[in-house]
Amino acid sequence: KIALWLCTFTLSVAVCAVLLLPISILSNEVLLIFPHSYYMQWLNGSLIHGLWNLVFLFSNLSLVFLMPFAYFFTESEGFVGCKKGVMARVYETAVVLLLLTLLVLGMVWVFVALLNNHSARESLYDMWEYYLPYLYSAISLCGVLLLLLCTPFGLSRMFSVTGSLLVKPRLLENVEVEMNCAAFEEASLSRTLNSEWANSLLTGRLTALSTVVLIILSPPEMRRRASPWQRNLFYPLAMLLLLALTVACVLMVCFHVLELLFDETAMPSGMGDPRLGTASFSMFGSLGAAVQVVLILYLMVSSVVGFYSSPLFTSLLPRSQDTNLTQIIGNCVSLLVLSSALPVFSRTLGITRFDLLGDFGRYNWLGNFHIVFLYNILFAGLTSACLINTLTWAVQGELIRAFGT
Repeated sequence: KIALWLCTFTLSVAVCAVLLLPISILSNEVLLIFPHSYYMQWLNGSLIHGLWNLVFLFSNLSLVFLMPFAYFFTESEGFVGCKKGVMARVYETAVVLLLLTLLVLGMVWVFVALLNNHSARESLYDMWEYYLPYLYSAISLCGVLLLLLCTPFGLSRMFSVTGSLLVKPRLLENVEVEMNCAAFEEASLSRTLNSEWANSLLTGRLTALSTVVLIILSPPEMRRRASPWQRNLFYPLAMLLLLALTVACVLMVCFHVLELLFDETAMPSGMGDPRLGTASFSMFGSLGAAVQVVLILYLMVSSVVGFYSSPLFTSLLPRSQDTNLTQIIGNCVSLLVLSSALPVFSRTLGITRFDLLGDFGRYNWLGNFHIVFLYNILFAGLTSACLINTLTWAVQGELIRAFGT
């Protein structure tokens, strides 16, 4: 229960990190629409700034202390010779966590010493002011790089995932006729196999026909019950919506690349005052802000889909009634790393002009023009390549199925 409570808290922090940037953008638009409303006085820059600081603090706490404690607690049994119980496991976990903290501290100090940076080495002695933000900056960089790899792949996988949940239209298809033909041939072959000697060729054909029936009715009975509107309208509209969102993301990133070349303010940076309610963060006003919120949430969903679809992380995919506690902890850590890097990811790609608040804007690598520019180029290139590859193969498959042998 203790480990599950810690996992629940970590997952809650991850959800807050996902909603942090959308809530900030929407709050700014609400203040622009109702600038003098008495009921909106509680919504101000101080509140939003405090939320950003709290999410940063709890993300640090969860990644550095709570999740390692939960993992070591599940693996601990208590020291030899001590009375078995919960407190014995807590003592062993605390000692192991302390040793791990000292090990990480030593590795960071050695790394900084190798860089021969005296001021950075001196600053690491201040645990709360410098060391934890420095460590979290490195973790956030890993999360941003992970988003760079998972999001383009997830954007292409969203089409197949959405297609599996909807009824697919098929070119030149009559569902009832194809299903009846396949069912009649399957019944005929079954009677032949029951009455005569079993032929391997007939057995293979029967298996193929059974598969065809399942494909025609995939998901089971869903295609037969679906109305022509569901079969021919919902799926194309969903695919067009996904395509529009993906193309919008790529176009915004390409536009941001041009901005980086000619406008210094396009670089992400931290600012002390949120300045909410003064101007919209989109050139298209409230409609553009709403599109930004939709794109940010869409990118997060796509990154999660790409993460669990990647061959490296498929083993972490949770399964109902078949997920052990170690996998739950791994899922919580992965989702927190992805979600806490989402504000940095969105601002780096130029999806929004809302600047990073609090300690989120203190990452040193955000001020490096070459890193930010290369990151945008890689994202646009990878997303375009994955999208073209997915659409090309999908169209080829449908044409071959409709007109081929």
